[in-house]
Amino acid sequence: MHQSKEPSPRLIRILLATASTATLLVAGAGRASYAADETSDRDKVEAAIPAKAPASPQKPRQLLIFDLNVGYGGHASIPTANLAFTLMGQKTGAFSTVISRDPAVFQRESLKQFDAVFLNNNVGNLFEDPTLRQNLIEFVHGGGGLMGVHGTTVAFTRWTEGAREDWPEFGIMLGGRGASHKAADEHVFIKLDEPDHPLNRPFGGQGFEYRSEFFRVHEPYSRDRVRVLFSIDTERTDMTQSPAHGRLVRADNDYALAWVRNYGRGRVCYCTIAHSPSNFWDPKLLEFYLGAAQFVLGDLPAPTIPSNRLTPAIRAQEKLGWRLGIEAYTFHKYTLFEAIDKTAQLGLPYMGGLSFQKVSSEIAKNFDPNLTDDDLKQIRLKLDSAGVRLLTYYIHDIPGDPEGCRRVFEFGRKIGIETFLSEPSPDALDTIEKFCDEYALNVALHNHDQKGSPVYWNPEGILKVCENRSPRIGACGDMGYWMRAGIDPVEAARKLQQRLITVQMHDLDELTPRGHDVPWGTGVGKTEQFITELDRLGVKPTMFGLEYSYNWLESMPEIAQCIQFFNQVSLETAKRGAP
Repeated sequence: MHQSKEPSPRLIRILLATASTATLLVAGAGRASYAADETSDRDKVEAAIPAKAPASPQKPRQLLIFDLNVGYGGHASIPTANLAFTLMGQKTGAFSTVISRDPAVFQRESLKQFDAVFLNNNVGNLFEDPTLRQNLIEFVHGGGGLMGVHGTTVAFTRWTEGAREDWPEFGIMLGGRGASHKAADEHVFIKLDEPDHPLNRPFGGQGFEYRSEFFRVHEPYSRDRVRVLFSIDTERTDMTQSPAHGRLVRADNDYALAWVRNYGRGRVCYCTIAHSPSNFWDPKLLEFYLGAAQFVLGDLPAPTIPSNRLTPAIRAQEKLGWRLGIEAYTFHKYTLFEAIDKTAQLGLPYMGGLSFQKVSSEIAKNFDPNLTDDDLKQIRLKLDSAGVRLLTYYIHDIPGDPEGCRRVFEFGRKIGIETFLSEPSPDALDTIEKFCDEYALNVALHNHDQKGSPVYWNPEGILKVCENRSPRIGACGDMGYWMRAGIDPVEAARKLQQRLITVQMHDLDELTPRGHDVPWGTGVGKTEQFITELDRLGVKPTMFGLEYSYNWLESMPEIAQCIQFFNQVSLETAKRGAP
C-alpha cells in the first residue's frame, strides 16, 4: 500500500486550527457508524468518567487517537474508547483529542502538535512508509508518549498472513507482541504487581475479578524490559477455560495484562483490557486509563524501571527521585556498546554518552551527530536489550550559529537524552537557550580546571552566565575538578541550588591537584554529605553520574563499591523520609 511522503495539506490545516478543540474525526470511512455508537454509549460513558484528573496538566495537552485497522474489521470497542477518552479530557481539563485514520498524521510537522499518540486497538500493517515509521520512533524516543490497548500488540503486522511481523522495533518499543486469547468473556483474577504504582491507584491496592478478552503476549515481552502493573493471578484463575485461540501457554507462567516503560525518553503504556465497549463505561477502568493518558502525555510521573531490575535500593531511589548512572568517560577506553554492557553488569539502569567514544567494533565511528539513522537504530536496540537508558550526553562544544546548534539538538532528541553536558562559548548561550526551550532539553555547563574552563570552573562563573536565563541552562558539577581547585562541593551545591542540573560524582584520596579517584566514602570528598545536602535543597540532578577516572582498565571492583555506597545512602535517606 503506497503512503504519500507529504502530509495532506487539509489535514495539517485542520490540525493546526483545532489544537485547542476536543475532537476531530479525520477520514470519512465509518464516520456515520461512529456517531451512532457515540449517541448510544454517551450516557454510560459519561456516568463512569472520573470527576477529576490525578494530575494537573503542566500545559495544554493534545492526544492523537489513531484507530485505523488494516485487513481486519476493527473491534466494536474502538468508537466507545474514542468517545471515552475525548469526554474524559473535556470533563477533567487534562487534554484534548484529535482522532484520525489518515497515516499522513504521522508526518513530523503534524506529530509536533501532539504530546502523545494513542493507538486505539489497531490491527494490521497501518502504514509502510519508512519516513512515517521513523517519525513515530523518533517522536516517542525523543520524549513523546505512546499508549496502546488490546489489538495494538498486532499493529504493524500483516494480519491476513497470520499476523506476520512487519516492524520488529515497534513491538520492542510497545513491549510485547501477539493476540492469543480465550473467550471474549474469560473470567480471570487479576493481581496488582505494583499495588502502590500511581497508575494502579484506582484499584485501592486490591486485585480484582474481571471478564473480558485477555491477550497473552509473547516476545519481545519480558520483565527485563517493562514494568508490569497487573497480570493474571494464575493461582486463582482457571487456566483451562476454553475456547483457546493461538499460543496461550508461556513457559514462565507470566501473563502480564498492563505495563509501562520508557523507550528512550518516551513514555509507553499498554493494557489489554479494551476488547468490549463495556470496558469503557467501567468507572475503575476509566480512572486507570485517565491516569495512563496523563502518564504518556507527561503530566503524571510514574516509575518505569523494568520489574526484574528492581532492588530495594533502586525502589528507594525511585522514591527519592534519584538516578544513579555511569558516565561514559569511566569506560572511555572501551566502545559505547562495551560501556553499555558494563553498566548493565553493574546493575545500573542509566548512563551518559560521550561524543568522542567509538560506538562498537561494527560501527567504527564516534558517538556524535554524524551517525546515520541506521547507526542510531542499532544504539537504541543495544540500550534497550541491556535495560539501560541514556540520560546525558557530553559534547565539548555546542555551536552558537542557529544551523549548527539545531543539528546538535536534533541529535539530542534522536538519542533520547534529557541533558547535554558541554562547555560552549558564553557568546553562544543566547542561541543555545532558545533551542533548550524549543526542544525541552537542558544544557549543563561542565567545569574542568581554571585553565581549561576559565568561565565555568567555579559556581560564581556559572551563576553569572545563567543570570536571567532559562532554568534549562545550569551547571554540570564535576566534583573532582571542584575539589582539586579547592572548592567544597557541599558549598558549591548551596550556591548553585536549582542551577545544578546534573553532577559528576567523585571522591578523591587528597584535596590537591594530584588527587585521584577512590571508592566513594573512603576519601576526603564529603560524598555522603554532598548527596544528602542535595536532598535537603530539593535538587534532583538529571543523573548522579558515576565518573571513576582511575585504574581505567580494572576499575569494576571500585565502581561496584561506589554503587554500594550510594545504595546504602539511598536506603537510609528514604527510610528517614518515610511517613
